[in-house]
Amino acid sequence: MWFKNVLVYRLTQDLPLTLENLEQALRTKVAKLPESQVLQTVGFLAPNSKNPDAPLAHVVEGVFLVALRMYERILPPAVVTDAVAEKVEEIELSQLRKVYKKEKDQIKDEITQAFLPRAFIKKATTYAAIDLKQSLIYVNTSSPKSAEALLSTLREVLGSLPVRPVAVKIAPTATYTSWIKTEKAADDFYVLSNCRLNDISEDGGEIQVKNQDLTSDEIKQLLDSGKIVSQINLAYKDLLSFTVNDKLAIQGLRFESLLHEKAVQDGGDDADSQFDASFLLMMATLNEAVPALLTALGGEDIPVGV
Repeated sequence: MWFKNVLVYRLTQDLPLTLENLEQALRTKVAKLPESQVLQTVGFLAPNSKNPDAPLAHVVEGVFLVALRMYERILPPAVVTDAVAEKVEEIELSQLRKVYKKEKDQIKDEITQAFLPRAFIKKATTYAAIDLKQSLIYVNTSSPKSAEALLSTLREVLGSLPVRPVAVKIAPTATYTSWIKTEKAADDFYVLSNCRLNDISEDGGEIQVKNQDLTSDEIKQLLDSGKIVSQINLAYKDLLSFTVNDKLAIQGLRFESLLHEKAVQDGGDDADSQFDASFLLMMATLNEAVPALLTALGGEDIPVGV
């Protein structure tokens, strides 16, 4: 279990959570396929097993892992639009009258309901690690919408989930720009070869820089002209590399091979043990790297009373 992308959320209050009450809560909203007239369903499924009877809450060394499955019937808008147009044309020709908006909307609803049972079903799974000791939740996605879907569903079944996205005291763009200008990042962090530059003017564009020497004169000239770094590619020690943007969304996580090798050694031949070993190493690495990144970016902006 290795996350590819991470959005990090801070628990703002203590969360009295045990494996037993988490499992009980998740069982109130189990993932299931949508019925014929239902467009979308969301629910929880076992994060480490395809067995429908497997536990929905998984824990490794005090860190909970949960998985939200979303099923969605895919009904292309163009198909519905064409069917509505054909039906409207048929009515106007046969009844010699104009079909207006209210009736068109009704026709659209009827056609949508008729087509739904035949629509393809798309599925997507989002994982989250809940670390109560660190008061952090790591959601394995780069999409705030997907993360909010998981958190809001978790909040629904638990009754309360006081979280907010992590934030820092200094604008990340200022720090990223400084790191490239001075050719030096914070201790234990190394600037790699990709970044995104943005013009701060109202109509300013953006430049994606890939596989380039970010200390080059060309990049410095762009920064001197007023552009800022809104996304940067970093490595942390010899443990992982990633891209982080101005919203602190971490993307393209790559855990170094030594961690994968250690997970194989620690997990042995058993698939479940392998899963737990990789999850444990991943969490240990994230719980070291993420706080270090927040400190490097000026320190986490934690609400008063948290």
